[in-house]
Amino acid sequence: MFAETLLGSISGIVDLLPAQLAQLEFHYDLLLRWNRAMNLTSITDPKEICERHFCESLFLGAYLPAGELSIVDIGSGAGFPGLPVAVLRPDCRIALVESRQRKAAFLQEVSRGLPNVQVLALRLEAVSNCFDWGLSRAVSYENLGKHLRRIAPHAALLSGVEEPAESLGFHWEPKISVPLGSRRFLRIGHRK
Repeated sequence: MFAETLLGSISGIVDLLPAQLAQLEFHYDLLLRWNRAMNLTSITDPKEICERHFCESLFLGAYLPAGELSIVDIGSGAGFPGLPVAVLRPDCRIALVESRQRKAAFLQEVSRGLPNVQVLALRLEAVSNCFDWGLSRAVSYENLGKHLRRIAPHAALLSGVEEPAESLGFHWEPKISVPLGSRRFLRIGHRK
């Protein structure tokens, strides 16, 4: 069911190879199993998990520029948007930043077999690396604060209707409506 739902939802947005689809399905299955013991996601409907987590992440990945990029997923939680982006874009290096140790353990487990993924079990302010792009989903603008600007000159954020704060120090392109999501947007910004 996952594969059919995912492929139907992202048709015309991105194309996936069979190995990529298998890796995303592995992530989905592991997410469902681990979510029984710990709160990785409050969304429990399988179709909604597919659309809100996986499809939104792949949609974001399709908007990143071509070429090898270093990317940081801030507050990765259950791996969104970073893991689907890593599967879609094996040419990019992805660091998943997650300060909660149990969620970081999940990320370590689910990212096995993805050589382009690194899990950083740290708070954002402790990250000293610099990246080409910073990604985030469901992290408040306040929590991104000055650290996003410090670690990446470009940002791609999945958010609701709230506009990004000027204090982030980015020039924001016009918001892009996320398919399948009511009042969900992709915000792409560039450091001022």
